[in-house]
Amino acid sequence: MTEAAQAAIEIEGLSKTYKGGKVALDAVSLAIPRGQIFGLLGPNGAGKSTLINILAGVVSKTSGTASIWGFDIDAHPRNAKNSIGIVNQEILFDPFFTPLETLENQAGYYGVPKERRQSMELLRAVHLEDKANAYARTLSGGMKRRLMVAKAMVHAPPILVLDEPTAGVDIQLRQQLWAYVRSLNEQGVTIVLTTHYLEEAEELCDRIAIIDHGRVVANKPTRELVGMAQEKVVELTVDRDVASLPDAGLFEKVEKSGERVLTITYRKDRANAGQVLAAVQAEGFGIVEVSTREPDLEDVFLNLTRAAV
Repeated sequence: MTEAAQAAIEIEGLSKTYKGGKVALDAVSLAIPRGQIFGLLGPNGAGKSTLINILAGVVSKTSGTASIWGFDIDAHPRNAKNSIGIVNQEILFDPFFTPLETLENQAGYYGVPKERRQSMELLRAVHLEDKANAYARTLSGGMKRRLMVAKAMVHAPPILVLDEPTAGVDIQLRQQLWAYVRSLNEQGVTIVLTTHYLEEAEELCDRIAIIDHGRVVANKPTRELVGMAQEKVVELTVDRDVASLPDAGLFEKVEKSGERVLTITYRKDRANAGQVLAAVQAEGFGIVEVSTREPDLEDVFLNLTRAAV
């Protein structure tokens, strides 16, 4: 199998320019591996939703190609559409239908025969079985969002795209949603996730692409991406009040965060913690306590999107 054949979604040189000249996507190329949870991150207006809407067939591209599960979205639009389920940011369904009717209608739209529909199983999976026959308009925000996930899965697509799925959802419901997403992934469903919760992406995703100003600025396995964060922070409690801040060339930043507490930022490619402590001691301070903060995905995200401006 070639790399392209193994990709769940294959995008080459995808561009979108809206009327008025706004460039939403600028020659984006991306291969999303099958079977992974793939994070697509970026600031507001970066182009994530435009990309998803092109894949969904609701926005037309300006140039480039895109295929879903091996089906080109132009040459085989029906097969491409059947291979993907998309949960949009906006909650979209008829408020006068019950959750069960919503799923049955959606299954009919995709031509799923009645004997192959799994509406009640899907409602059970998203903890809505007891609301099967309630009017959808009476559901809470979290329930509606879970119904949207079930709705996207009625035709059993091999790819599920979640566009900001936990926006406005409380922690308990978020955890339930992620448990379901993980179980789908364990069954072989490829998950594409956009989120503003970076800790969520760091915990869930096998691989992450960061998009900014319509361009991909990073695309790496999550652990490798986090490893790009070079800045480390060490907090030191010293043995006397800090009258003046210690100064050393290897510090990126020094702040006084308490009468006897120093917060020092340094780059791990230029110094190590031992050298930082030695530099502070050389200025006459005794060190009473040390704590460090490891860099995380947020550090990488901010650095990369700042650099792309």
